[in-house]
Amino acid sequence: MRTPTNRERVVITGMGIVCPLGNDVATFWEGVLAGRSGANRTTIFDASTFPTTFDAEVKDYDFRSYVREPQRHEKCSRGPAFALGAAVQACRQAGIDVETERQTVAVATFVSSDGCVERDVGRRTSDVTSRATATEGRSVPTDGVDRTRLGIYLGAGEGSLADAFFACIVAGWDTQRQEMIWERNTQVGFAQMDPMHELEHEPNMAAAHLALLTGARGPVRSCLTACAASTQAIGEALMLIRRGDADVMLAGGAHSMIHPLGVTGFNRLTALSTRNDSPETASRPFCASRDGFVLGEGAAILVLESLTSARRRGAAILAELVGYGSSSDAFRVTDMHEEARGPIQAMRLALADAGLTYRDVDYINTHGTSTLENDSIETLAIKGVFQERAKQIPVSSVKSMLGHLIGAAGAAELIACVLALRDNIVPPTINLHDPDPKLDLDYVPNVPRRMPVNVVMKESFGFGGQNNVVIVKKFAP
Repeated sequence: MRTPTNRERVVITGMGIVCPLGNDVATFWEGVLAGRSGANRTTIFDASTFPTTFDAEVKDYDFRSYVREPQRHEKCSRGPAFALGAAVQACRQAGIDVETERQTVAVATFVSSDGCVERDVGRRTSDVTSRATATEGRSVPTDGVDRTRLGIYLGAGEGSLADAFFACIVAGWDTQRQEMIWERNTQVGFAQMDPMHELEHEPNMAAAHLALLTGARGPVRSCLTACAASTQAIGEALMLIRRGDADVMLAGGAHSMIHPLGVTGFNRLTALSTRNDSPETASRPFCASRDGFVLGEGAAILVLESLTSARRRGAAILAELVGYGSSSDAFRVTDMHEEARGPIQAMRLALADAGLTYRDVDYINTHGTSTLENDSIETLAIKGVFQERAKQIPVSSVKSMLGHLIGAAGAAELIACVLALRDNIVPPTINLHDPDPKLDLDYVPNVPRRMPVNVVMKESFGFGGQNNVVIVKKFAP
């Protein structure tokens, strides 16, 4: 199957990341190629009594260093705060201005204070609107991106609102009577809650803050498909550009579930590794001794742009996004289908959308969580799609170093895919010292591999049975 020749091509013109391996793309990539683990003891809260006492945290990060007006973003939980830094990095690389109220050139009609209608195409918007009221709706920034054609699509999830709820519960608990005094809970606990706390932790807040940051007035959406969310957000952003709804989309994900409720939930699902004596080696995808993933956090943003827009602006093109496939297992919310039918369908749809066959793919960046089930089912899915080539194609998991960023995982790993295309090098799967004999693909154990890389498939599978796959390739004019 081949794609329509007249379809708008979509390219990647910027990338940014804040993650456990570093707070910029260069440091992240250096850590990946060095095989460095981002896992360590939990410091965000006291996890000493939890079954898992470690995670992969973002370190030495403050979103205020990225923005000129931090007060606009003060009510940020961790995920949206990470998104701000990643978005600023991506926009800088793509040549897109941020905090655009100071950087746009007005092209609308204005009514001045004396009632005269005038047209202004040369003054800064902030200068013009200080003395006039806009009557028509748009401006073209000096970066050449029409804000009505700029959108945001982010994978996200719940914040740590549970912490505030727990504080209310604690306020209402009578330790002597060992019971809840609901009247006290309402009067004292709820009264102590910041009225903006609810908005801090709504899952759409990361996208909302990026719209404030960039002035985006096109489609601004959030995707909540758990571990597959940011890959789906990127795929859906691709479709919006192809459909003509936007010229430029900031797409990716931002998430942090490193809080007591998040860790408790994943521990109860037996999804987290409990290798507390060795956090750095706990994430070991495709290994016989794997016992769960390492919970991470962070944000990763890619600038997707129509080729027409990128050429018009003279933007540097990093790669081309050529395929997207999405499916559902419709099986169980906690388990993958034993025949891998959902992942297989998503992979085949992505190949068809890209106009490629399984013979065209040079490298597969897996979901690779280090759980018993995922790694087995994902291996089965790759065999189902790639047939006789399955054992010839290098496949690896960046989660072995990065941890699992949940709603931001796929976007962070896609950045690694773009860099693999750029540098002709495949990231390793670290901690793979005792391979599972039932898993017999080429998992690129422990060290990166130099080889020609022209087409990469990125896979993400989420709790609930959501499966999303995207394909990137080197850009050819």
